[in-house]
Amino acid sequence: AEADGNTTTDISIIAVTVSDSGVIESCSIDAIQGKVAFGADGTITSDLGEVLSKNELGENYGMKAFSPIGKEWNEQAAYIAEYAVGKTVEELKTKAIDEAGMVKDADLASGATIYMGSFIWGIEAAVNNAAHLGAVKGDQLVLTAISNNAGSASADGEAVGKTSVVSNIAAMTFHGDVITSAIFDSVQAGAEFDTDGVVATEAGAVASKNQLGENYGLKAYSPIGKEWNEQVAAFAEYITGKTAVEVSGIALTETTAPAEADLTSSVTIAVGDFMSLVEKAAAIAES
Repeated sequence: AEADGNTTTDISIIAVTVSDSGVIESCSIDAIQGKVAFGADGTITSDLGEVLSKNELGENYGMKAFSPIGKEWNEQAAYIAEYAVGKTVEELKTKAIDEAGMVKDADLASGATIYMGSFIWGIEAAVNNAAHLGAVKGDQLVLTAISNNAGSASADGEAVGKTSVVSNIAAMTFHGDVITSAIFDSVQAGAEFDTDGVVATEAGAVASKNQLGENYGLKAYSPIGKEWNEQVAAFAEYITGKTAVEVSGIALTETTAPAEADLTSSVTIAVGDFMSLVEKAAAIAES
């Protein structure tokens, strides 16, 4: 009654390149925090549109003023990522943090005081997910995302309100301007609330589309009988070896699905957002 309600979607994204012996060769960390606020009458009070990642927000995220070491979130995340390079997951888990995930390495604590466990465990998950996709030592790793909460809607007498945060994510490596590997993923998080502003959806973990795999349920409706994660992996493989300029030339339908015959046999989902991620990643790689 005294303050707006809200739903918050926290998405952590971590990418690594790792040697066959398990040594982390490059690491990138970012996060998206998508909040949608609404009043006690069920009306959304947030501005809807693009949601920037914490790295994109930089000092506008506002952690620096509360940091005991005077460092913003993106600075601390970059420090953790740099600290991980040259180490194995086992070294990170035994030397950097204790069993509760609290930092115990003095060097790491000097550059990052945010809770360390989730980052180290996230790096471990990224290493465990690593596969040979074309990258070689020395390639530039880029992690990027495009997110929005535009699908959110107020409650009224005829429909419940809903909050929606959608994030499309890419981890890519470049050798010069050539894409040497790529992984795409997407997170769709939503909640419902009524005209009194009461949330009806239980809080909890939200799996990405790659994590959902066949449980995402696209396969049954796919004209080529392929699940979302299979199609996005095929698209990533298709653009590997190309430049961002070449990717931008891929012919699309009005719904941004591929229109090229050598791609339509394996990809029929909309790829416009992923092509935008390629463009964005290439711009970061060049900067």
